[in-house]
Amino acid sequence: MNSDNDRLLKECFWEYNFNWDDILKMANSKDWREKKFLFEKILLNSSKMIKDLKIFNLDDLKKLIQEYKIPQFNYKYAFKRKNIAEVYFLNKEVLVNELKWIA
Repeated sequence: MNSDNDRLLKECFWEYNFNWDDILKMANSKDWREKKFLFEKILLNSSKMIKDLKIFNLDDLKKLIQEYKIPQFNYKYAFKRKNIAEVYFLNKEVLVNELKWIA
């Protein structure tokens, strides 16, 4: 196990007794609920979100991003994180004003 794997487990799954193999199994699972759970934990908690989201295959990741419903709780934070993922992985427009380039 490397330090990035340890970091991901500590940041996103501290309340669970998961190991790195568990994370890989969820990312590659046929169970869409498991993938959604893993995606949401990484999206909202990882300090290296873009790097960590690459654990998913690109088709699954695109679908996970598109289907993610932003919760009312912590809306601004979740909206910003989702938009960052959309910009990076889906080539969408930056919607967060403080992240836009000034022309």
